[in-house]
Amino acid sequence: MNRGVWATSRLAWRSLFRQRRRTALLIVVVAYATATILFFWGFTDGFLTSVFQGQARLVNAPIVITTSAYHDDPDPVHALPDPDAIQPAVDGHRAVLATAQRLELAALLRSPYASVGVQLRGVEPEAESRIGEVPSRIGAGRMLQAPGEAVLGVALAERLDVRLGERLAIDAASVAGAAATGVRVVGLVDSGVEMVDRITAWVHIQDARALTGVNGATSVAVAVAPGSEARVAAELQSDLQGGVRAYPVLEQMGTLARGLAAERLTMIPIGLIFSIFAAIAVTSSVLVSVLERTREFGVMLSLGLDNRRLAWMVTLEAVFASILGYLLGLVIGYALLVWMARVNVLGPLYGTAWSDLLANLAIGNDIRTDVRLLYMLPAGVTVALAALFSALTPARRVRSLIPAEAMRAAD
Repeated sequence: MNRGVWATSRLAWRSLFRQRRRTALLIVVVAYATATILFFWGFTDGFLTSVFQGQARLVNAPIVITTSAYHDDPDPVHALPDPDAIQPAVDGHRAVLATAQRLELAALLRSPYASVGVQLRGVEPEAESRIGEVPSRIGAGRMLQAPGEAVLGVALAERLDVRLGERLAIDAASVAGAAATGVRVVGLVDSGVEMVDRITAWVHIQDARALTGVNGATSVAVAVAPGSEARVAAELQSDLQGGVRAYPVLEQMGTLARGLAAERLTMIPIGLIFSIFAAIAVTSSVLVSVLERTREFGVMLSLGLDNRRLAWMVTLEAVFASILGYLLGLVIGYALLVWMARVNVLGPLYGTAWSDLLANLAIGNDIRTDVRLLYMLPAGVTVALAALFSALTPARRVRSLIPAEAMRAAD
């Protein structure tokens, strides 16, 4: 039995190279489908990762340490009781790159021409530059350096009709009652993210403390290496007490993160459809091959090759061609993913077509693919389905061939 299987396998392998054009077509079809599936999942996961990292770099922080009460109800009255006591322990963690205290509140910005409600973020200027990319996205002016200064998103400045050097009034509700202060605009942030450019303003943390009556901070922002947020947050949590929690970027995003995760699940049927279409294309090519080689098969049957072994040979031809196409597709697909993971090709491309969507998702113009070995599995479904369909249809037809009729049909 083993000798017969081996002989049939050798015959099928040799047959591939006797029908080079047909074999090349099968290999190209499977390679294209495999590379497409790899790119599909690499782009999908890369897009989601870009959203999460954009959120961490531009909107919040990779990890935010705050009270659970403030996380549920972002009011300064729920601020950290003693951020200065928390920060040294966090700074000592081996995976923490930088920390910065923040005091955030809802406020009303008033210019001589307009009033706009904003999310006001009080920051430590020097420390904040080590947390995210906002200071590096200032398109005009500079980052604030001292109390009495403010940085606005470029779209927010347009709404208020203010320019660099002009003054604004800030109204807020403090712990003791209404409070107000005046600031001078020293910088304009142009991040390409609507949430940042349109509704956020930055002031010195001392100004925020004066407006709220809070002496500490609402959170401690923590910078860590991309991809390590959940792990480091869990490690930091073991040292936090009294209702203080470490929230990785996904937990900060809340329903948006859950929505994006759900969207990824809906992509699974689409990926399966790619595999099914590729397998059907392989099956069609094999079926055409069977019809064109009817006389050849009749001769082989008349020389003593039984229908079962002939059907097995046809199936193995499809399997071998699919495997070769699969391997070629892996090389092409992973090479493409690695290149697009290193070079921001997709960001400028989609930044023009999907500018509104990208702005809402805090992704900016940096979109890169993910590269994971796991993508080999859905791509491998193509080979499995091709073998299955080939066994069900073309090979089944070969099983029913009668040598004399097969040879006459070709004349």
